[in-house]
Formats: sequence, structure tokens, C-alpha cells
Amino acid sequence: MKVLYAVQATGNGHLSRCMEFYPALSKYADVDVLLSGIQGDLKLPFPIKFKKHGLSFIFGKKGGIDYIKTALSMKPLRLWKDIRSLDLSPYDLVVNDFEPISAWACKRAKKECVALSHQAAFLSDKTPRPEKAGWIAEFLFKHFAPCSRSIGLHYKTYDDNIYTPVVRSEIRAIQTDYNNKDILVYLPAFSEELLVKKLVQLKDYSWNIFSKHVKFESVQENVRIFPVGTPKWNEVMKKASFALIGGGFEGPSEMLYLRKKILVIPMNDQYEQLCNAAALKEMGVKVLYQIDDTFINELKDWLANSQILDVDFPKRSDLLAQKALGLSVD
Repeated sequence: MKVLYAVQATGNGHLSRCMEFYPALSKYADVDVLLSGIQGDLKLPFPIKFKKHGLSFIFGKKGGIDYIKTALSMKPLRLWKDIRSLDLSPYDLVVNDFEPISAWACKRAKKECVALSHQAAFLSDKTPRPEKAGWIAEFLFKHFAPCSRSIGLHYKTYDDNIYTPVVRSEIRAIQTDYNNKDILVYLPAFSEELLVKKLVQLKDYSWNIFSKHVKFESVQENVRIFPVGTPKWNEVMKKASFALIGGGFEGPSEMLYLRKKILVIPMNDQYEQLCNAAALKEMGVKVLYQIDDTFINELKDWLANSQILDVDFPKRSDLLAQKALGLSVD
């Protein structure tokens, strides 16, 4: 079987899943990879057959999306040409992680497209949502990357075709050695200047910020700043008892698996992250929606009172690969 595995490269969550699913899919099929998007930081350890510009949201520095840079990055004519020119005739199937070019090319060619993604979980109305519905985002869940059938990933099995997160083998292999004074910080929509200004006030802790906006490591008092993608990430994950992170899907999933005490700050007006935050809040995770004058007191409360959550995220990448490929599963 010849398969195209198409992955959205906006943010690192899709790429993290790709690292786990590509080897699993390759056990049962001949797999080519297509990436589209311009906001991924992770390097994939296998060949990329197609690299497309696609559609990406650009992270800002004040807690949300930089809409001006996002608009400037859009190339609708190029997107349409990429959809029309993508030749799917060599492939029996497309496995799609919320990637629009291949999904719409499948629709044009009447080729089967299987969604294998976190976003596919929102095709079910049983997954948690915030109090205020996001009608545009709900429309995009269904039509941004249309599919023939879907396999969703979420923190819990909210519906029949939804499974718990796929945690990378690299993360599963980490031998934790917790230190209650070390804290991992990954808030890509906030500037390191704002974060440092706040975090230096809590001098009893060692704060380790991973930033999309810097290229070199630096230190300011009790705060260390690293570029995203550095090997320091795993080193800090190994020993940090706490994680202050954004409202993406893979980050909280990995931290929960590693039994970190997490505090989540979803991006402003990013509906998918608000949905994730609603689910995490139901589970007992502390959620904040802004960094304001109450932030330090909120951090103190979290550091003093948060609890480790027991989660069950079994290794199912091979099972899900078989389901995506339509193979019989025992």
C-alpha cells in the first residue's frame, strides 16, 4: 500500500505526532510525507517528500495570534495552485493531520482521506467546549481539512472514535528526577521580556523559558531562556516538577504523562486552545486566561496547592496506524 502522510507544520504538536506515527505507518505501508505550514520548530528524522507553504497562524508576543503577520503570510493563489497540482495518483490513501492542501486535493480527486489528528476529536459534539461557542472555528474543524473518516485524539476517550494522546517514545523513555524548584515554561505566544519581568519576582524557583523568539541561551537572575528545539528541553523535562505551558494539545499531554503539575494559559481568541483548556479544567488543571496584575498571586497558589493528576495514556501508535490504514485489528 502506498500512503501519503500529510501533516500541518503550524506549531510543534503536529510534528511531534508525526515523529511517532511515521514509523508506525511505515510498518504497514510505503509512506511519503507532506508538510505544509511555516511555524514548526522541530526537525523530523526522516525524508520529507513534499514541503508546501500552506496556511499558518503566526504567534504574537502578547498572548495571541499576530493577525497582521498571519495575513501577510497567506498566499491564497499559491495554496490553490498547490491543491490543483498535487498528484495523488501514486497513492492508495492519504492520512491527514489537519493539513489542507492534501485534504482538498483528495476531495477534488475523490481519493480517501483519513483524518488522524487532535482536531478530528472536535468533529464530535461530546468533546468539551468553552462556554462561548466559536462558530467560525467550529466551521473550520469540519472544512479546513475535510476527510472521508476520522480518528481523533484528546485527553480522554470522549467518543467512540477518539483515543488518548500519542506520547512520543522519546518522552516515554525519560527517567524523571524531580526537583520542586525547577519549572519548565513554554508560552510561545508571549514575549520572553514579559515572562522574565514576572518570573524574576519569585526568586525561590528556577524558571526555564523555552521561546520561539530567541536564538541563543541567556540568563537573567533566576530565569534561564532557551530557544525552542534545544536539547535542554528534555533535560529540563526530566527534573522539573512544574510546567507553565500554553493551551496546545501535545505539550499538556506530555507533561501530564510525565506527572508534572501544570498550569495552562491558552492563547487569546484561539478557539481550539480554549477547548483544550476547558477539558483540562474539567480534569482539575489550573487554567489562566491572561497575564495581568494577579499573575504572581495565581502562580503562588499553583505552586503551593496544585496536585499531580493520574492519567492513562497507553502506547497505541501501531493500533491507530492500522485503523487509519483500514487494516483489521485484533
